[in-house]
Amino acid sequence: MSRHEPRSKPQALVLGATGGIGGELARQLLAAGWAVRALHRHPRAPQIPGGAGIEWRPGDALHAAEVAAAAEGCSVIVHAVNPPGYRRWSELVLPMMDSTIAAASAQGATVLLPGTVYNYGPDAYGAALLGEEAVQRPLTRKGAIRVALEQRLREAAEQGRLRAIVLRAGDFFGPQAGNSWFAQAMIKPGQPVRTVQLPATPGVGHQFAYLPDVARTLLALLAQGEALPRFARFHMAGHWDADGREFGRAIQHVVVRHGGAEPRLRALPWWQLRLAAPFVSTLRELLEMRYLWQQEVRMDNTLLRQTLGAEPHTPLDEAIEASLRGLGCLPPAAVATSPAAAVHRA
Repeated sequence: MSRHEPRSKPQALVLGATGGIGGELARQLLAAGWAVRALHRHPRAPQIPGGAGIEWRPGDALHAAEVAAAAEGCSVIVHAVNPPGYRRWSELVLPMMDSTIAAASAQGATVLLPGTVYNYGPDAYGAALLGEEAVQRPLTRKGAIRVALEQRLREAAEQGRLRAIVLRAGDFFGPQAGNSWFAQAMIKPGQPVRTVQLPATPGVGHQFAYLPDVARTLLALLAQGEALPRFARFHMAGHWDADGREFGRAIQHVVVRHGGAEPRLRALPWWQLRLAAPFVSTLRELLEMRYLWQQEVRMDNTLLRQTLGAEPHTPLDEAIEASLRGLGCLPPAAVATSPAAAVHRA
């Protein structure tokens, strides 16, 4: 190539771009100069905030041939896809990962996988902090699937077929949080916040992760290139709610600062979820993970800090403000504060 010819952009495929973390990664990849493709199952390409420039391809993450075609020429595949409505996890999650592994293996690509704390069972709780090598003995169906999913990815990486970066983080929240406790249980999107429902048992801490910070962290790890192992796992600290109420109090502060009445904090009525769960699959999925609100599970980000020097971290009030604004819960006259206005480190 002549030095006068423009260099082609690196290419990434995002699976799950209409979701919270997939959409955030697509936006940040675009901003970083990547060409971004994404799959969609419907005839018309979806519109996502900040998604101008995404090349949408019709296809389904369950169909290996469609994923392989979309991944042609891609050096990165973001695997942020979940079954629609979180239904049929046991049937669909692992075949979706198999499609990603096959496509990444054919391209020699790096797979970015946003992970969770579901991998760990009660025997890992009670420790001050969970490291990446903590024993994984999950008791839940979802946890067992997450362990199997990572194991398949690890085997492919160790066989030299692809590279993989797994970033485990707490419960997601953000301006486009998709299926999250924040948007589905704690507040009601699209209206002023009058009540904040707190899922945690009083006094029990809980770990949260702000989606733009998760995406920034994954891209910072991607930039490490071959300095990382072929299969690299990291834990994110995110935001720690020490007593199950700090997150709710932060929401109160933001709402009051923008001229609203202070929302009431109340315990999430779990009994109502149990009554409705037989008829609503999303509620059944939420109930399965209730244990994470009844006992503290906190991940240690020491390895991440050693690798990057610091973890990208937006102050809680700033992250809450951006999240409430994105979900339509703040007055339109309020002045937005951009979480990207400054770089914060923790």
